Amino acid sequence: MLDLIRLRVLVAVAQEGSVTAAADSLGYAQPSISHHLRQLESEVGVPLFQRAGRGLRLTDAGAVLVRRATEILGHVDAAVAEVETYAGLRAGRVRLAAFPSALASLIPQAMAAFTSQYPDVSISLVDAEPPKALAMLRNNDVDVAVVFAHADTPDVGLKHVTLTTLLDDPLYLITSARNADAANEITDYAGETWIAGCPSCRAHLLTACNRAGFVPRIEFETDDYVAVQALVASGSGVSTLPALALHAHQNPGIRAHRIRGERRTVSVATFGKPPLAPAIDAFVSTLAATSDSVRERFELDGHL
Repeated sequence: MLDLIRLRVLVAVAQEGSVTAAADSLGYAQPSISHHLRQLESEVGVPLFQRAGRGLRLTDAGAVLVRRATEILGHVDAAVAEVETYAGLRAGRVRLAAFPSALASLIPQAMAAFTSQYPDVSISLVDAEPPKALAMLRNNDVDVAVVFAHADTPDVGLKHVTLTTLLDDPLYLITSARNADAANEITDYAGETWIAGCPSCRAHLLTACNRAGFVPRIEFETDDYVAVQALVASGSGVSTLPALALHAHQNPGIRAHRIRGERRTVSVATFGKPPLAPAIDAFVSTLAATSDSVRERFELDGHL
């Protein structure tokens, strides 16, 4: 196999016309240039230069190899330059999937911070609950998935997936503000109509109510947290919602009371093991920093 360094020496000698000039051009010692030329001629099996006074003149074989070497080195240099643009985040893309309440709170802040710092990296975005987001990640349809899991969520779809925790998202009992003296415990609403969310949230609601000693009567199901709050505010039922959803939007017609011991973990999922592609790694870091600021705001707003 031809050595790229020797090809570069060959092209330099052809362009400069002498070993001395090529050595100056490349910053090599003259004996090193001569050594590379001898090795290259040995590898190809034919002379590449003829002596012409103090200079060198290409043989026909040498001229052919110089022409091809110039093309090869040009492609190599172009490839290195392109890769360096990605390493320097002057190019690249991040394809992201995230669930609705993260899209309405955490993600916009992270995207704004990332785009401000890396304007040449493109970001695409799709709304997806965790099971779908993880499937898209495994299928290489997205690069990053922001997901959540309750303590009782089975670890499915996590093979070859790396999870990095962003924040704990406390859960709240949501009741109508019409009754200012309403109770604040799940058990006090055992006989009420309940509104459930996405399949994962519905499963967790059933588990939480079961722990409290009853089976909830679920009459409405929607993963739209704005609709959930509107239904609760109208007196149509009660529900549970995470802090991220309340952070994104809180209907003035509801009351939110923290449920002791109930929370979900919000994480960023990437496929495979580190190191990640530079753009993806930078976006994950931005998400982590944004999550810290959101967590601080939770504390200020009383959502922790």
